[in-house]
Amino acid sequence: MIFKETKIFKISDSFPTKEDIEKLKEAADIIKAGGTVCFPTETVYGLGANALDAEAVKEIFVAKGRPQDNPLIIHLDEIENAEKYCLYKENPYINKLIKFFPGPLTAILKKRDVVPCIVTANLDSVGVRIPENPIAHEFLRLCGVPVAAPSANISGKPSPTCADHVIEDLFGKVDAIIYAGNCDVGLESTIVSLVKDPPILLRPGGITYEMLCDALCEVAVSDAVLSEMKPDDKASAPGMKYKHYAPKTPVFLVMGNDKKVIDFLKDKQTGESCAILAFTEDLKYLESKNVFDIGSKSNPDENAKRIFAHLRATDSICGLLNVYVHISDDKSGLRLAVFNRLLKASAYHIITLED
Repeated sequence: MIFKETKIFKISDSFPTKEDIEKLKEAADIIKAGGTVCFPTETVYGLGANALDAEAVKEIFVAKGRPQDNPLIIHLDEIENAEKYCLYKENPYINKLIKFFPGPLTAILKKRDVVPCIVTANLDSVGVRIPENPIAHEFLRLCGVPVAAPSANISGKPSPTCADHVIEDLFGKVDAIIYAGNCDVGLESTIVSLVKDPPILLRPGGITYEMLCDALCEVAVSDAVLSEMKPDDKASAPGMKYKHYAPKTPVFLVMGNDKKVIDFLKDKQTGESCAILAFTEDLKYLESKNVFDIGSKSNPDENAKRIFAHLRATDSICGLLNVYVHISDDKSGLRLAVFNRLLKASAYHIITLED
């Protein structure tokens, strides 16, 4: 890969200032010229290019090392603009989801021919998202084109929840990075396919399964949410097929009776070089070395915000053999999304401690 001169556009804490808007205009001009720009959203940072420019989109796959059979999502500043790129108004379900736009939701809809096949991995549908992050909204407005964007990280690594993660992975591989604060949700958007009846949850996220069911009455759940896809299966949305979100060290999920889990983790601390992602309630029982607090077991919002950053942090620890993550038996609400990401990060390695 040719090394790019990556520009950094640092956005102030008091956004939007006049200087901030000028920086976003410059970043938008890079998109219009066929370049790549990393930008913040409320979920994770995205790596964007003009979705209508196949050559520009190709640079996303090159920078990330992403397989081209893994489709991308297009990002817009307003849901009303979706009609230009997909069969938005004709869909019988979309009006029931309007209350979630803007927000951490991606809707899969039948695409129009104007969207290049490289964006959709040759599917006849496309994912559409309207971020609520004000920086992302203004950036997309200034771009004036749909922006195709996966997460702004090397393919397979934990997704970036702050700009420093983006710099760590992609500096020199993209044209620009919009440097702003931490992401609020910390997990990629929920993806729901609206091209089937009933709609299908393809990836859980901040808009939970229960919220979708409340809006749509009936929602199916893709097998890929909780189990591994076969190599010849075709992914209909990002994050379904390949190992994702993984640090360098093998990850194992540990679930079961809390006391048994604590005893297991204490034993691993004395017997091997490991890192542990633990609930706040676990910390008083464990040695502090290489232990990361993912928040209270009763607070999945905090768990979601912390897991990617903590998985990334284990990469800086020398000599680790394994990473263990205490997970909840409860899969309701946002916990389903946390569990889904950790399943992918662990390559489906779960240790269940029976009573």
